[in-house]
Parts: sequence; C-alpha cells; structure tokens
Amino acid sequence: MKRLALILLVLPLILTSCRIEPVAGFFTSEVVVEVGDEVYFTNNSLDARYFEWNFGDGTSSTNVNPIHVYTASGTYTVTLSAISKRNHIDRAYQDITVLFPTTLEIEVLEYYDEYPVENARVILYPTYDDWLAETNMIIEGFTNKNGIVIFSRMDPAVYYVDVWEQNHNNYTLADDDIDWIRIPQLEPNEINRFVAWVDYVSSKSGERNRQLKIKKLDRKYDDKKK
Repeated sequence: MKRLALILLVLPLILTSCRIEPVAGFFTSEVVVEVGDEVYFTNNSLDARYFEWNFGDGTSSTNVNPIHVYTASGTYTVTLSAISKRNHIDRAYQDITVLFPTTLEIEVLEYYDEYPVENARVILYPTYDDWLAETNMIIEGFTNKNGIVIFSRMDPAVYYVDVWEQNHNNYTLADDDIDWIRIPQLEPNEINRFVAWVDYVSSKSGERNRQLKIKKLDRKYDDKKK
C-alpha cells in the first residue's frame, strides 16, 4: 500500500518532467527594407502546433510562414508566439527597420510666369551623352495638373532631365552649363524635390529647339523621412 502511494505521488512529477515545451524561432529574408517591400518570414519553431505573428505595426497573422509588407517607415519589433497543443507558449523577437524609398519629385514651371505645366513628359537619363542622344532612358512620367511628377524607389544616383510638352521644353545650350539639366546625386531614403524651368517652344516641328535661352533646374527642398 505504501509502495502504491509512493508511485501515485511520484508519477505526476515524472509526467511533468517529460512534458515537451515549445521553442519559438524564425528568421527573415531581410532586416532592413523599404516601404512596400515584401518581407518573408521563415518559421523554425519546435514542438508547436499553433502560431501567432505580431508584425509591430498593428497587423498580425496565424500563417506558419507569412509574408508582410510595411506601409510606413520606422523600426518594428516582430513577435512570434509558438503555442503547443497544451497551450504552452514561447516567443521569439526580431526588429525590422523600414526605410522610406528614395523618391524624386520634379515640379515643371514656366520660366517667366511661373505657372505649372500640366501633362509634360519628363524623362530621366543616366548621362549627359544619353540625354543629348535620347538613348538609354531610365524612366519617364507625366506631370499632373499641378505640374508635378513623382518617381519612387529610385537609385541614389545623378540624373539628367529632359522635359517636353507641346508648347514647352527645357532643351538648352547645356554646353554652357550642364548643371541646368543635371540633378545631383539623390539623397537616399528621402524625398528629393526639384523645380524644372521650361520655356515656350518656338518651333512646332516636335524637335528640340537649340536656340532657347538656358533655363535652370533648381533643387526645391528635401524632406527627410525617419
């Protein structure tokens, strides 16, 4: 009888010591990304049956290996809760830094009266020779009613800008000063804002007019995104 009582006393301790606890763990495709990038999470937790992800931005998931996109810059702490079938929980953490994408905003204004030029075609070239020959275009866009076009997710590089609209362009005697059409190297992970000044086209042929007075490309202002 005493032996039976001893067994009954020890048995719960043995069962408790054999209980398997979950171990949470995961890794990510990147720990530094830009707004809009997809982040892939790989779950390598042990002895867990259910999973709860908190991405630190007010969103969550119960997928085993989720994919998440951050819509604002900042540093976010991702928490993975690994839950066993007995509802025991272990957690793992990882910080993700989300940067604002390098952005170029160009406002096209008429040189003398300073009004915005709508529906102007704005083209970016990598070099002056490409700008001159109209080759190797990087990207193009059209200005809105406020005369603004925005290029997002740009490389922090130097660009040469060509602006064309039915009645305006910025093709000038750039040999006198190449800086009139060159954008300095963009500041990474910021909004880089410039004003492109244009003049009337004196020829209706659709070709660039080399007799225009030089108009300049001004940096407007920069906004840092943190």
